Amino acid sequence: MSILNDLPILSLILLSPLLGILVILLLPKHRSSWMKTAVIITTLVPLVLSLWLYANFDKQQGGAAFDEQLSWVEVPLNKESQSGVSEFIFQFQYHLGVDGLSLPLLLLTALVTAMAALAAVHIKKRWKSFFVWFLLLEIGMLGVFLARDLFLFFIFFEITLIAMYFLIGIWGNFNRERAANQFLIYNGLGSAIMLIAFVILVNTAGFHIDQVGEQVSLIYSGSYSDIFRNMADPMAWVNLAPEQLGYANPFAMTDTMQWTLFIMLLVAFGIKLPIFPFHTWMLKVHTEASPSIVMLHSGILLKMGAYGLLRFGLLLFPSQAREFATVLAVLGVINLLYGALLAFRQQELRLVLAYASMSHMGIVLLGFAAFNEIGLQGAVFQLVSHGLISALIFLIVGSIYERTGTTELSELGGLARSMPFISGVLMAAGLASLGLPGLSGFVGEFLSLLGLFESMRWLTAAAVLGIVLTAVYMLRAVLKITFGPLPEPFGALKDARLIEAMPMIVLLAFILLLGCYPSILTDTVQLGVEELLQPLFATRAGG
Repeated sequence: MSILNDLPILSLILLSPLLGILVILLLPKHRSSWMKTAVIITTLVPLVLSLWLYANFDKQQGGAAFDEQLSWVEVPLNKESQSGVSEFIFQFQYHLGVDGLSLPLLLLTALVTAMAALAAVHIKKRWKSFFVWFLLLEIGMLGVFLARDLFLFFIFFEITLIAMYFLIGIWGNFNRERAANQFLIYNGLGSAIMLIAFVILVNTAGFHIDQVGEQVSLIYSGSYSDIFRNMADPMAWVNLAPEQLGYANPFAMTDTMQWTLFIMLLVAFGIKLPIFPFHTWMLKVHTEASPSIVMLHSGILLKMGAYGLLRFGLLLFPSQAREFATVLAVLGVINLLYGALLAFRQQELRLVLAYASMSHMGIVLLGFAAFNEIGLQGAVFQLVSHGLISALIFLIVGSIYERTGTTELSELGGLARSMPFISGVLMAAGLASLGLPGLSGFVGEFLSLLGLFESMRWLTAAAVLGIVLTAVYMLRAVLKITFGPLPEPFGALKDARLIEAMPMIVLLAFILLLGCYPSILTDTVQLGVEELLQPLFATRAGG
């Protein structure tokens, strides 16, 4: 533990892919095997450090031991003479931190990225550019879960947007450019809404006064901890109405403004999640991007939307979120049922899985809507579980497509005869996705619905129907691929190579581990949930 305290481990996790980018830029363009090896080694560094961090995470102290904070950007504002005021400053910090909510998602990101690097053996062109964008994407994803400053969070969020745009548009399938443009338009709109909300937060809840001797500084801060503390403090400037002070308060946030910001953040992160009807862009990405990129998109990027909604929506605006709970639960049920019904109708495997991802994100919304310890634990558990399961399934889809040249269910069948290992892992992943007890998918679904049952029993009953439909469409797809007549051209297909089997085994092992021993995750998540529940049920001025 003392060793960890002496190291800037969060910065090492975040910035280690930069070394890989430098190595790749220095390698000759035709040395693809060297580049692939460098990328795999590079992605293992954040994975090892994240495992180390998780194993040594003090559940009593939380993440305070690993908090890293440095002065970054300070912009002095007008220097007009003010009574007793020395300066006005816009202040942004290089502030990294972890807690019980972000740490599991940080580890998930490092794990799935390392497995996706192994899956990148399917890439056939422009290796240098691909791996540079790939590692840049990893930096962005890690940064989203580490950032504790709104401006820093936004920068990392935008890095993922830019990197994904090129990774889809250059290395995707036939309609890759259309998919990349649709991804950019939808997510760019969400980012613009998020930026506006963040600017308003900095200029209201981010305001505080620092005084050192006679030096009085009025500071507008992007620090998440400052904004969180001010939003929860009834005596902070943001919560003091003019009638309470007897004079105008430019920093006060009215109830209408709080509702506006909450809805803006819901839309911004709901696009990334995605919440119906902001889901159409996601279908294109799932079908057109290369397998390793879809692993990251489905396994990590969708979780960024849920994490942002939880961190900035529910945690900063608990009163509004609590009143909005029923609507949030209805949106979750719509996501769950709509995604499940359309997944059942699809004949293309990647579309089945795209709608399945949308359906499973509905369960996350149901856990959020529960607003109790069980439901929120279930939601975060579901994020981690679905990240592992979807990454594994898309890894398998990439291997199947490389061998058969198709993902149409009508053209596949009987693959258990020629590819027993891949088919067996696919069957296990499918069972985890439908929520079989003993696998990770069951725990997240069970906790989310159990938490919701306390307050919204009818919506819980409707959600159970979605779980049943999940079993139907998943078994339909998996059984059609693995059993039945084997098409003649597929009789001589080779089973998984070592570089494919390794990530399949690792991901499946984590799915089994969380299914059989869920307290490895729930004990850590509980810390973050308790931090959320404390302000959630507190009485706040203006709330």
